[in-house]
Amino acid sequence: MTSPELTPSELAVLDRGRFVALLGSVFEHAPWVAEQAFDAGPFHDVEPLHGAMVEAMRRAPRARQLALIRAHPDLAGRAAIAGELTAASSAEQASAGLDRCTPAEFARFRALNDKHKEKFGFPFILAVKGRARQEILAAFEQRLNNSAEAELEEALAQIARIARLRLDDLIRS
Repeated sequence: MTSPELTPSELAVLDRGRFVALLGSVFEHAPWVAEQAFDAGPFHDVEPLHGAMVEAMRRAPRARQLALIRAHPDLAGRAAIAGELTAASSAEQASAGLDRCTPAEFARFRALNDKHKEKFGFPFILAVKGRARQEILAAFEQRLNNSAEAELEEALAQIARIARLRLDDLIRS
């Protein structure tokens, strides 16, 4: 993440404005998650903070959840190729080697991204940090068999996992 690391004691004393400023990007383009989670604090470590943020996401109306899902970029997609990802998304995709795809792999990702969006109405979401390209492609293929409701729930679970990884990077133990 591009934000400075926090200690748990620093986290515990943040006011609402600073809390949202520092943690508002943990859920992609959704500072409302941090805004809503703030009231469950103060937080003295990552676990309860993450729990409150996930609860805020889960309590949101379906339309807001869908907007959150749709705010995520395609994996190895046009935004990544054009360098238009957030710093966190860029680092996560790079950690999985998605910035080093062959032209054939980029074409495969593009086709799968398009198929997923056509079927479900939102991008494929996967916490890719530390995963291999082939593992990601296999998950893509497998999840195309999901029902719409199962895929929506999996997307939210993956967003929660991404957020946890981002929080672990942001807050020192």
